[in-house]
Amino acid sequence: MSKDSQMRAAINQKLIEMGERERLKELLRAKLVECGWKDQLKAHCKDVIREKGLEHVTVEDLVTEVTPKGRGRVQTRNKQTKQHNSALMSRILGC
Repeated sequence: MSKDSQMRAAINQKLIEMGERERLKELLRAKLVECGWKDQLKAHCKDVIREKGLEHVTVEDLVTEVTPKGRGRVQTRNKQTKQHNSALMSRILGC
């Protein structure tokens, strides 16, 4: 396991132990809804279904089609928040 993987696992475990993991997930969800990310992805899913036809689209197709666009649409601010939280946890853990 790489040092990066070990640090991620340690941070994740510490977040779970502290009860912060779920709180951070909810905060991120709220920020994504606030900036319109969820609505944009929902609209994109509807577009894909309209283009291909409901009978010709599987959940896997939607995931494959929407995931890259969803990741690309996460605003820089949310990415910076995640990076800040990771750095904070690293300092707490002493890693």
